[in-house]
Amino acid sequence: MRRSRKVKILATLGPASSDKATIEALFRAGADVFRINMSHTAHDKLNELVRIIRTVEADVGRPIGILADLQGPKLRLGTFADKAVEITVGQNFVLDSDPTPGTTGRVFLPHPEILEVLEPGHRLLIDDGKVRLRVISADGKSALTTVEVGVKLSDRKGVSVPDSTIKTGALTEKDRADLDAALQANVDWIALSFVQRPDDVAEVRKIAAGRAGIMSKIEKPQAVQRLAEIIEISDALMVARGDLGVEMPLEQVPGIQKQITRACRRAGKPVVVATQMLESMITAPVPTRAEVSDVATAVYEGADAIMLSAESAAGAFPIEAVATMDRIATQVELDSNHKNIMHAQRTEPEATGADAISAAARQIAETLNLAAICCYTASGSTGLRAARERPQTPIIALSPIVSTARRLSVVWGLHCVVSDDAYNLDDMVNRASFIANREEFAKPGDRIIITAGVPLRTPGATNMLRIAFVGASTEEGRR
Repeated sequence: MRRSRKVKILATLGPASSDKATIEALFRAGADVFRINMSHTAHDKLNELVRIIRTVEADVGRPIGILADLQGPKLRLGTFADKAVEITVGQNFVLDSDPTPGTTGRVFLPHPEILEVLEPGHRLLIDDGKVRLRVISADGKSALTTVEVGVKLSDRKGVSVPDSTIKTGALTEKDRADLDAALQANVDWIALSFVQRPDDVAEVRKIAAGRAGIMSKIEKPQAVQRLAEIIEISDALMVARGDLGVEMPLEQVPGIQKQITRACRRAGKPVVVATQMLESMITAPVPTRAEVSDVATAVYEGADAIMLSAESAAGAFPIEAVATMDRIATQVELDSNHKNIMHAQRTEPEATGADAISAAARQIAETLNLAAICCYTASGSTGLRAARERPQTPIIALSPIVSTARRLSVVWGLHCVVSDDAYNLDDMVNRASFIANREEFAKPGDRIIITAGVPLRTPGATNMLRIAFVGASTEEGRR
C-alpha cells in the first residue's frame, strides 16, 4: 500500500481502537505508527496490542511502527479534609510536608523533590493551570505562596513547576517497569515524558541499549532551554503541546513548535507534532476549521509526523479522525506553497560523504525528474539523510532489518520496504528497480536513482550513486 503523502500519521490506541478490525481500519485509513499510552495500559494489554499490530502488519504486508509512551512523573497535591476548598486571589497558601488533610490555608505536597527546589518568585500551576500560586518564601520543607489565579483547589490535582528544575530524573518506578515491558515486547520507539535535561534521555538510552529509538517529549521550559543538547542525544522529538501549553504561556507555544521543528530538520532527526490536533472529533464527525489549519501548519513546517491522541483512542470517530488527517495532509502537500517552503527551509548538508551523496541524490532526482530515490539502509541513517533533504521525489528505504524499517515508518517521506540485502552491485540495481515497480513508484522505462554503501552491508558508509532504468523484467532492471 502506497501513501499519497509524505508526512506520517501516529494514531493512539485505546478503548475505541483496541481490536484487530479497528486497528487494521486505522492503518488503511492512513495511520503509519501506533502509539500505546502507558499511563492507561497494563503490561498484558501492551503485549496484546503489539501482537495484534504485528498480525495486521503481516496481513497488509507493510512495516508498522509501535510507540510506547511512558507516563513520566505525575506530581499531585495531597487531599483536603473537605475534598475541596475555595480560595481567593491575593490570599496566602502554604504547601508543606505534613500529610494531614488540607484546609483553606494549606495542603500536603507529597513531593519533597519539589519543596527542595522552590525559590521566591517561582510559580506553581495546579489543575492544568486553572490555579496559579507564586512562592513568597521556601525553606525546603514548606513553601509560603500567594494565590494569583484560581478559585478552587481539590484532592489530588496535578502540579506543574515551570520555573524549577527538579533534581530527580524523568523515570519513575512505574516508568522503569513499563520500559522493561515495552522493550521485551519489541516496540520500535520509546517516548520519554517530562524531559528536563540530556541526562534524562541518557538514562533511558542506556537501558534501551539500541533495542528501540528514544523519542524525547518537549513539554517543559527547561527542555526548550536545552533543546540542542536534547536533540543531539535523542533519536526523535515530540512537540507535546498539552503540557507545554500549561507550563509556558499559550501564546508562545506556536513559536516554540516552529523552533523545535526547524531544529530537528536541521539535525536530521524526526519530529512529531502532537496534542489536540483534531480534538473536536472526539465527539464530532468533522473537525473545526481552526483544527484543519493547525494540522496544515504542522505539515507546511515539514514535521515528520502528526499525531492523534484521544481522537483515535477514546473518541466516537477514530477511523474518521485518521482519514480526515490523511486528507488534510495530502491536500497541503499538493499546494505549491508546500514545495516552496520545503525548498526555502532546506539546510546545507553536513560535511560528510554520506550527507553529500544524499543531497546530490535529491538534486539529481529533481533535475532529471526521476521516478524514485531508492536508498539501501541497514541502520536507518541513510534513510534519515534522504528524508532530511525533503525531496519532491518519492523515497523508497530498503532495509534487510525489519526493526529498522519499522522504526523508519515515522520518518517523513520514507516508504519502507523489508528486502534481503543485495549481494553485488548488479543485484542491488536489479532489486531496487523491481521493488520500485512492484510498489507502484515506477513503471518500465522510468529511471530511478540508488544510494548505497560500498562495500555492501557496511552501516553508515553511503558513498555511491547509481541511475538505473526500470526494465520490463527484473533482468532488464539490471541495466
